[in-house]
Amino acid sequence: MLHAMLTALQEAAATPESARNYLSLLGAGLGTGLTVIGVGLGIGRIGASTTEGIARQPEAGGKIQTAGIILAAF
Repeated sequence: MLHAMLTALQEAAATPESARNYLSLLGAGLGTGLTVIGVGLGIGRIGASTTEGIARQPEAGGKIQTAGIILAAF
């Protein structure tokens, strides 16, 4: 993957127009990656809180689990 990115950047150096195109694609990829990391951390926190809530009140486990799934969906 790194080789492909370096090759694309080297090709982009040939003309300014293609450089803008490749750099915008690189920025979009980095932005998408950071978004995925943030979403993963957020859903992980929802799961951790749901598990902790069920451990504290096992009798309310069904309601807590349902709420956790709904929160993860949105």
